[in-house]
Amino acid sequence: MTAPVAELSALEAYPTVAGPGVAAIAFVPRSDYKAVVGQLKADGFEMVSDVCAVDYLVADARTLPDAVQPARFEVVCNMLSMSRRLRVRLRVQVPESDPVVDSLFEHYAGVEAMEREAFDLVGIRFAGHPDLSRILLPEEWEGHPLRKDYGIGRVPVQFKSTPGPR
Repeated sequence: MTAPVAELSALEAYPTVAGPGVAAIAFVPRSDYKAVVGQLKADGFEMVSDVCAVDYLVADARTLPDAVQPARFEVVCNMLSMSRRLRVRLRVQVPESDPVVDSLFEHYAGVEAMEREAFDLVGIRFAGHPDLSRILLPEEWEGHPLRKDYGIGRVPVQFKSTPGPR
């Protein structure tokens, strides 16, 4: 299921590493993110299987190529070409001071809910998204609960009493 990176012309300008089960893991600047995805779509990547966001506030345990400047947040996009039997992963560094990346909705309408989830839980905004509103939490919810600096215990957990012996 892997192929040489040379076959993926859309990624040749970016640092890439090998990864388990993927042809390449490419580190794409956020300014190029949408264009690279569009080129991969034209090259036969029929679907985006996942878009998520990661917060690296405290433990920066990730490995990055020397050319990549780490940022607090990272958007990860997994793409699949069923016709070519290839998977690629794009990793985009997103600074805390401006947590915005372009939406991929124009290329893949199926990312709509994935981008909303990353916005809702981590606070990454996707420029050009048709309805960037909360998807899992109520609209009046304050903050983004998957951020590492989000306070623990803001919502009290309530358990129903367990039934006793009969």
